[in-house]
Amino acid sequence: MKKLIKIICFLTAVSILFSACSSKQNVKEENMENTYKPDTNYNEKYKLRDKKDLYTAYNPEDVVTMYLTVSTGNEGEGTNHTWSEINTYSVYDYDSMGVDRYKVEGLLQIGDESGPLPGNVGYNQVSPNCTIQIRGQSSSRQPIKNYKISLKDNKGTWMSNSTIPLNKHVNEGLRFRNKLAYDLIAGVEQMMGLRTKFVHLYVKDTTKGGNNKFTDYGLYTYVEQLNKKTLKAHGLDANSHLYKINEFEFYRYEDIIKLKDEPDFNEAAFEELIETKGNDDHKKLIKMLEDVNDFSKPIEDILDKHFDIENLSYWMAFHILTGNADTQNRNVYIYSPLNLDKWYFISWDNDGCLNKTEYALKGRVSYGEWETGVSNYWGNVLYQRALKSEKYQKALEKAINDLRKNYLTKDKIDAISKRYSSIVKPYVYSYPDILHTSLTPSQYDTVVKSLSAEIDTNYYLYKESLKKSMPFFIDLPQKKGNKLILSSESSFDFNSEKITYDMKLAKDVNFNNVIFSSEDVTLPVAEINMLPRGQYFLKVTATNESGYTQTAFDYYYTDIGKKYGVKCFYIDAKGNVVEDVYED
Repeated sequence: MKKLIKIICFLTAVSILFSACSSKQNVKEENMENTYKPDTNYNEKYKLRDKKDLYTAYNPEDVVTMYLTVSTGNEGEGTNHTWSEINTYSVYDYDSMGVDRYKVEGLLQIGDESGPLPGNVGYNQVSPNCTIQIRGQSSSRQPIKNYKISLKDNKGTWMSNSTIPLNKHVNEGLRFRNKLAYDLIAGVEQMMGLRTKFVHLYVKDTTKGGNNKFTDYGLYTYVEQLNKKTLKAHGLDANSHLYKINEFEFYRYEDIIKLKDEPDFNEAAFEELIETKGNDDHKKLIKMLEDVNDFSKPIEDILDKHFDIENLSYWMAFHILTGNADTQNRNVYIYSPLNLDKWYFISWDNDGCLNKTEYALKGRVSYGEWETGVSNYWGNVLYQRALKSEKYQKALEKAINDLRKNYLTKDKIDAISKRYSSIVKPYVYSYPDILHTSLTPSQYDTVVKSLSAEIDTNYYLYKESLKKSMPFFIDLPQKKGNKLILSSESSFDFNSEKITYDMKLAKDVNFNNVIFSSEDVTLPVAEINMLPRGQYFLKVTATNESGYTQTAFDYYYTDIGKKYGVKCFYIDAKGNVVEDVYED
């Protein structure tokens, strides 16, 4: 019995001790709950802000001189090519050949007009420290190329980066618009900018057929390559999700936008739309796109969850006011910190801003009609849904007014452009750049003086765009027996006004030879007799009750620019309808 009592006492003591320990643990866990509460509002608290001191640490008006000695490398690194080959092929040639862009080795040395300087990249070096290839898309068709210089590992960096993109901006008469835009962005608290430099480039070609001496390549503009190193330099998340949009309207594209470990993932097709520049786990991107394309979810909820309305509205407002129309579906990065849900817009490639006067002097028709104001963004599903939101409309209006009043002022633009023209113009009208300029010296001065006034012009066009119905796409005509069905999408009006349509069919792009017309109809549909073999042009316009007219998204490219609202198609020898496709 005594032995049994001892056992019972021992078990009781153990039970009491365990209970006490358990109570202490519960108290500890309760204390932890009381002291640690996850921050569920971090998405709302975070605002994309740049390190503005980065832009005061250097003089943006200095011209850096670069000396580039190019040589043929080896097959293993893909640098076994000549400088002549690098400057012969466009990206479209590489696509047709089915090969990567050719590269050469190079020795990059940085200094001033007297030569390389101590403390700079490449000083006192003799062996290659970089590779060079062309960069850009449509610009690669130009006779003078843009270059991407990639410094090798352990060969140093320049402005905190090992990638050095150099842009010539051949089609841009002033040759400083991209830099001007980034300088303006750098002053805007709500926008993220990038550092820029003017670069005077000399190249010594030691490859087969080269002259083996430094040759003047004229003036280029450097813009920081947006990558992990640049993100870190600007105080952003180097482990983030970062994508460069090449041609993407935020549609879901389920057959292309996939996770990289899916068996049918096609990286080449993916990157034709959107290039991965950061974290390559696409789950966050896919979730955002699914919500954007789910029309059962209110767009206000989607904007609050996945985007920062301040960031999106300032980005769009800046490009509306500067008239940088080539931003509907490309020329922008989207960035999302690793542990945040939201995506932020960062501008890229702004050489199309403030160009109306220059285009007029050249007799070029472009960036007109629907490519102004809010209608310019109507073909993008995200932007279109946002613009239908009253909350976003108010944010955009606020951003536009703030930018006009405080950042894109006449005094500021006039002062910067006057200084930059004094730096750049001597290069533009000297060899070799004078061979590729499209303005006379007096026209150059006229365009410089006009830049600030274009802000007010673009503001007026923005206000006018709100009064019009929105652009739409013309359908490819459909064959139905011995008939042909002509049709288009319907337009949208912010004020819910009644919309009527005019439709014209002609055999010439100027519509001097109209073979069918339909006016003031409520539905953009018509049935006509089947057409004989040949080329045809279909034009559809929409007019609201207030009398404002809008053209279709479609256009036909001519020698002097775009014919807006026109769809070109062919009837072939077999009576089939074939769409005309213009490749930019």
